[in-house]
Amino acid sequence: MNTPSCPVSGAGLGLRRDFMDEFDALDNNPVDFLEVAPENWMEMGGILGKKFSHFSSRYPMICHGLSLSIGSPAPLDEHFLIRLKKFLDKHNIRCYSEHLSYCSDNGHLYDLMPIPFTEEAVSYVAKRIQRVQEILERRIVMENVSYYAAPGQEMTEIDFLNGVLEQADCDLLLDVNNIYVNSINHGYDAESYIKSVPSERIAYIHIAGHYDEAEDLKIDTHGADIIDPVWKLLETTYQYHGVMPTLLERDFNIPSVNSLISEVNQIRQYQSAQEHDNVARTAQEIV
Repeated sequence: MNTPSCPVSGAGLGLRRDFMDEFDALDNNPVDFLEVAPENWMEMGGILGKKFSHFSSRYPMICHGLSLSIGSPAPLDEHFLIRLKKFLDKHNIRCYSEHLSYCSDNGHLYDLMPIPFTEEAVSYVAKRIQRVQEILERRIVMENVSYYAAPGQEMTEIDFLNGVLEQADCDLLLDVNNIYVNSINHGYDAESYIKSVPSERIAYIHIAGHYDEAEDLKIDTHGADIIDPVWKLLETTYQYHGVMPTLLERDFNIPSVNSLISEVNQIRQYQSAQEHDNVARTAQEIV
């Protein structure tokens, strides 16, 4: 299950301060890897800084950024990237991912805004990703995001995504819940989208819950349990692309740590089932 740009495996959890102590008190290591937003920890010292060092030494750690703003018209914040590289190196962070969106334009926008699906935007974003990779001296991983409007759209979301991955020569964080949310909100087939993604680009997977604003409007909140159709899409992803490292995100309405671990274990069950099917299929082919 290891992938070159994200050398972790199994089922992971997004680490949040709300449950750090409760999580740390659990016996053994209940998850295979952890993910954090680097912006929340880069300048952290004192007790919290020591806690982070404890977790990064105990678990394989990956980072999922919040403020790169790869699609912004403003120049890249290269000073931030230099500080980020030092943080990634210091804590042996296995990989760094970000959102394929933008969140700043003469100031922080406090939301993830969609990049226009155009050929011009593909080229613009790809060049910026290449520059980020040069500064960080590593491949980065871009996430397909949820969006609620598509300004200036000239191509499909999947064609835009694949164009960026190809031109930038970067990898993909495949967010299964975002695909589900977008498929309902924008009326496309989620399974076809998943099958159109190049397997070799997928570094790892996100799965999360969302909020039902209406029958035809879903909001990506990371604030609820994962629903059956999203689990089914994860199963489809494994069937088509193989079992990949997969991480549970939960940012709001956070339940007990035991409830979170229960969902992480559901990820493991889907992974094990697919691996069992793969072994059985291989055995049949040999016979």
